[in-house]
Amino acid sequence: MAQGIFIIAEQQDGVFRKVTYEAVSEGRRLADSLGTTVTAAVLGADVAAIAGELGKYGADKVIVAEDAALAEYTTDAYTDVLDNLIKAESPQIIITGATISGKDLTARLAARLDAGLAMDCVGIEVADGEFTFSRPMFGGKVMATATIATTPKIAAVRPNVMAITESQKEGAVEKADVTVGEVRAQVVENRIEGGDKIELTEADIIVSGGRGTGGDYAAIEALAKLLNAAVGASRSAVDEGWRPMSDQVGQTGKVVAPNLYIACGISGAIQHLAGMSTSKYIVAINKDPEAPIFNRADFGIVGDIAELVPAITKAVQEIQ
Repeated sequence: MAQGIFIIAEQQDGVFRKVTYEAVSEGRRLADSLGTTVTAAVLGADVAAIAGELGKYGADKVIVAEDAALAEYTTDAYTDVLDNLIKAESPQIIITGATISGKDLTARLAARLDAGLAMDCVGIEVADGEFTFSRPMFGGKVMATATIATTPKIAAVRPNVMAITESQKEGAVEKADVTVGEVRAQVVENRIEGGDKIELTEADIIVSGGRGTGGDYAAIEALAKLLNAAVGASRSAVDEGWRPMSDQVGQTGKVVAPNLYIACGISGAIQHLAGMSTSKYIVAINKDPEAPIFNRADFGIVGDIAELVPAITKAVQEIQ
């Protein structure tokens, strides 16, 4: 009989992604309501040393799968290993982050396990043993509530949405026997744009600029640095070549959910709104009082960003 919560942890260079802590914390919350346990799986080439850390957030057991073939993420290798682990554990539900690799992996696992998948979840609830999943649809215009008939169920949760809570558990580490099947993909080179930058999907604060910047991001970068924030951009700014694709926020870029999103010179096209509308607080600065962004903003300022952003930066400096 299927039981328990299974978390697929995601790490990069020996450091867990923030969404992993969110997934484990959410798994703990669900497990407590069901009276069951949380098992987390960590895959990589040399990850045993960090595995026990997940007990701090509620993992009862952490399974470590180490192999040279798992040093870099490849769909084939990770799917083969996790398929075996999941079948051995027989969980009710599998949870991981809806990151780039998480979306790729969960889709393949759903096919392999013949399991239903709820992608980009912003909420998971359980009542009378039945799970319900909340996820935005149609560019964030509606919030759908879905159920999954199959067991196990798979949920990929949107980063920066679930609360991180400490719930000290044993976090007992077990090493698994790893069987990596045929791996048809090979990572030849790994290039990370702006490796020292704050990752957009995990940032608590994002300062974004659009066409209204005219390509000058100096003031936005200064404010972002002061706030320890990530710098984002609209698609028009990326299309103009002012910012790299990795900075793009929107339906065709990255979907973000920070505590604070500051939109500077961004009109608010539906594609952009779809990527940031779940932010906790939205501040919009635009010289056009009719800009659609103001319809979604919690606070709006009508004016020239060339004057207002430096003024805001100065005000923040004075209160720090």
